Amino acid sequence: QLALVESGGGLVQPGESPKLSCTASGFALDAYFIAWFRQAPGKEREGVACISTSGRGRYYEDSVKGRFTVSRSNSKNAVYLQINSLKPEDTADYYCAAKSHYQYDDFCVYGGEFDYWGQGTQVTISS
Repeated sequence: QLALVESGGGLVQPGESPKLSCTASGFALDAYFIAWFRQAPGKEREGVACISTSGRGRYYEDSVKGRFTVSRSNSKNAVYLQINSLKPEDTADYYCAAKSHYQYDDFCVYGGEFDYWGQGTQVTISS
C-alpha cells in the first residue's frame, strides 16, 4: 500500500522543539519533492515549507522562516520538519505531501497538485 505517514506531533510546551517525521511506504521518496502543510483550527490549509529532490532546495513561508527547518533522508525514506521557537499560532494539523519529480534538482513548491498526502499529525501548544 502506497502511503505517507506523519508522526512527532502532540501536546508540546512553549519553548520545546518538536520534530515531525514523514515516512513513505510502498514507494521511494527520492523521486519526489516534498511539501509540508498545516491547517489551524478554523483556518484554511497553508503550505509552510518544501524540499527538493536534491535536498538543497528548501523554501519556507514567511511566517515560519528562520524557525522551521525541512530536511530529508532518502536512505530512511523520510522527510522531517524541525519546529523551533514555537508560537501559539503554530498550533495546527501538519501534513506532508509528495509530488513526483524525476529531475535531481533544487525545485520544489508548496502549492498545486500532489500525488500523495499523509493523514496528518496534530501539534498543540499547551498554555
